Amino acid sequence: MLQMTVKVATCTRCNKDIFPSPESISSGYGLDKDNNRICYDCCAVLDKERMRQDGKITLYLTCEPASKAKSPIGRPSAGKVSNWPGTLQFVCHTSTGKHNITGVRYDCWFIFEGYYWHGVTYGDNTQICHCKRTKDRPLSLGPGSPYLP
Repeated sequence: MLQMTVKVATCTRCNKDIFPSPESISSGYGLDKDNNRICYDCCAVLDKERMRQDGKITLYLTCEPASKAKSPIGRPSAGKVSNWPGTLQFVCHTSTGKHNITGVRYDCWFIFEGYYWHGVTYGDNTQICHCKRTKDRPLSLGPGSPYLP
């Protein structure tokens, strides 16, 4: 049987043709604020630009299943934050704390372009992580810094 691949769209940023992946149920593109179709590679470029300009971004916090045994409540001390398609990823240090409404919060720290970034995920029913650039740089950290694992 002949399987055909049909072009879904063209990226309005890089003009690359976008094809749906046979291994995925996703469209292969994202939409910007003006509803222009953007390929996943360009999504990462735009997310980096936003991080530089705004100093904040919403990413997704995930943890590696092999290391879940390290945490009594299912979250390890190492994880990953990424954008929705996974084309922008950072390895991060995580810690677990209490929250008055959701019961638990997960803090993470990662480095992007010479700055530490801090992210927070509230509760166990989401991966949404609100991230902000800190003023600290890796070389400026000393003993007792909250950014050290």
